[in-house]
Amino acid sequence: MAQTTVSFDSAGISLAGHLYTSDTPVSGPRPALVVGHPGTGVKEQTSGTYARQMAEHGFVTLAFDAAYQGESGGLPRGLEDPAQRVEDFKAAVSYLTTLNEVDADRIGLLGICASGSYSLAATGGDHRVKAVATVSTAEPARQFRLGADGTQDPAVFQALLDAAARARSAAARGEDPGTMTMFPETAEQARALGGQHGVEGFEYYCTPRGWHERSAKALAWESIDRMAFHDAFFAVPLIGARPILQIIGERAVTAWMAVEAHQRATGPKEIHWIKGASHVDLYDKKEYIDPAIDKLADFYATHLSTD
Repeated sequence: MAQTTVSFDSAGISLAGHLYTSDTPVSGPRPALVVGHPGTGVKEQTSGTYARQMAEHGFVTLAFDAAYQGESGGLPRGLEDPAQRVEDFKAAVSYLTTLNEVDADRIGLLGICASGSYSLAATGGDHRVKAVATVSTAEPARQFRLGADGTQDPAVFQALLDAAARARSAAARGEDPGTMTMFPETAEQARALGGQHGVEGFEYYCTPRGWHERSAKALAWESIDRMAFHDAFFAVPLIGARPILQIIGERAVTAWMAVEAHQRATGPKEIHWIKGASHVDLYDKKEYIDPAIDKLADFYATHLSTD
């Protein structure tokens, strides 16, 4: 398999990506997938894992770092801007259409965690996308407002908005606005803050299991008020007759968000549950990724075919 480092423009910001292509010869251009990473993630982590494995199934795949994150450009660093995140997917599709090895009429999106919701929104507004699938769908605006399991006290997000407001005022005075720390220092602290889901996130991002030097450990405070009013699922009905597949671990506390997106879809749609898996298990654990990849390969082979 060939891996190529690429870059492309997204609303004036240069995005960094890895393009994967199978060594198996084919006649004519191939179907292609844009693969988006989870919140705070980078292309070298789970999105790269899925991109490589889908390339082995014959797809040209593009894993990329979101604007303001990873190796991509944009200031402030660590900004989670939902509108820009959706634009990044569309920009990645535009880039794929310029490649001779890609069939521009057979492009799909694959979003993991936060990118699951962003890929659904991008598909709703971009008719060049013929099929969309997600893994461990999460919608960051909902997760910050309501918590990973949907039961968070509203006062928590109000306090975050207070902090974001103070940060904007500090920046206006020329002071350092600081950043919002995403992960505590220990697994025990992670459990106290976010239960088992918090521990699993900590174990992936903050230990040798999934740690990467460019993975965001903090977000710009401006991320909070940008997420306050955003709803990535608003665009789901616009996907219309194009097929949607969502893969969810049966133990994922975030599953309610995928279910909500599923309920909003008006065309062909499927939720596929992975037995025994949690939200984060689907990032890197072979026993759960393998059946997810098999399901994804069948889905895209069917819906990005030449028939």
